[in-house]
Amino acid sequence: MNNMKISIGSDHASYTLKEHVKAYLENKGFDILDMGTFSSEVSVDYPDYALAVCEKVVSNEAKFGILLCGTGLGMSIAANKVNGIRAALCPMPDYARLAREHNDANILVLGGRIMGIELAEWTVDKFLTTDFQGGRHSRRLNKISEIEKL
Repeated sequence: MNNMKISIGSDHASYTLKEHVKAYLENKGFDILDMGTFSSEVSVDYPDYALAVCEKVVSNEAKFGILLCGTGLGMSIAANKVNGIRAALCPMPDYARLAREHNDANILVLGGRIMGIELAEWTVDKFLTTDFQGGRHSRRLNKISEIEKL
């Protein structure tokens, strides 16, 4: 896992939690690509940061992405508009495990106004340490890929 690149981004509402998650992962040896925002002082538009993080993942510059906004809902919607992205809003570790095992999620979305630091750490850890199971789940992901072509 060391040296794995993770792209991360947030809006102003989740800047503080983004900075914590970023430092937490850097301390574990991950290479973090911080796509912003870089302050909680100025209101920003979350779709800009969703796109920046997603571009790093679909170009394979980063293995995974982490997006944060107030609830995580806006980032989830924006990220899932990008072909090849499977963003999952995960309010707890079990969601993160299932998002990886069943959906091969490549973007973890967190709600900075609805989860605390410790829960965020547990959820990030579970997301990054869980593998996709494949099998019947691959068939379903192929169907999602077909939907993206519409």
